[in-house]
Amino acid sequence: MTSIHIFGTKIHNLTMQETLDIIEEHIQNKKALHHTVVNAGKLVAMQNDEKLRQSVTQADLINADGQAVVWASNWLGKPLKERVAGIDLMENLVELSSQKNYRCFFFGAEERVVVSMLEKYKKIFGEHIIAGYRNGYFTSEEEIEIVQQIKNSNADILFVAMSSPLKENFLYTHREAFKNIPFIMGVGGSFDVVAGKVKRAPKWMQKIGLEWLYRVIQEPKRMFKRYLVGNTKFLLLTFKEKFNKTS
Repeated sequence: MTSIHIFGTKIHNLTMQETLDIIEEHIQNKKALHHTVVNAGKLVAMQNDEKLRQSVTQADLINADGQAVVWASNWLGKPLKERVAGIDLMENLVELSSQKNYRCFFFGAEERVVVSMLEKYKKIFGEHIIAGYRNGYFTSEEEIEIVQQIKNSNADILFVAMSSPLKENFLYTHREAFKNIPFIMGVGGSFDVVAGKVKRAPKWMQKIGLEWLYRVIQEPKRMFKRYLVGNTKFLLLTFKEKFNKTS
């Protein structure tokens, strides 16, 4: 797999289809593949969160899930082919599972959200794709039991829908326990989107990198400061990378 190295991490330089082909090869060969994604906010957080940095950089496959990261890679002279959004990858893999009889375990979100999402998937793709599910609310005492439940599900794919850095750290911490699952990935708030709890930005906003603005419009009080600060820090990080590169 070809890759670039920016912001202190490797990012694989792959299209969506190339990513899917690699994942399918691992599923067919029953060979474990730990996947993660990076976006502007996560790359900023990784600069000061050593545990998150380790959880991300030690993954087997790292995609750019953010148009800002693709733009930055171009400006830094290490262009990525395209954005590979986690939610789009998940949706493609669920569809592929229905065609190839792969089984998926869905872990995360509120109980009503994950149940609603699975009812939708059952109607479209059939029940055979579901190896099991569990909502994302648990105590530290329950964590090992949940890991065992996932491990015993005989799933081909594990989707973990939690916020960062919880999902990255969970997958990295238990990566050895999940070696029998060919493909594992974190999908953030994707369950909420599929279930209809949260609306995703229109395609045209996704293409020009304005999904963050759509979220701010939906939740201005909660999201404005987060994205204002996060986007500013990412711009500064990019300038620093450019300066260090050319110095």
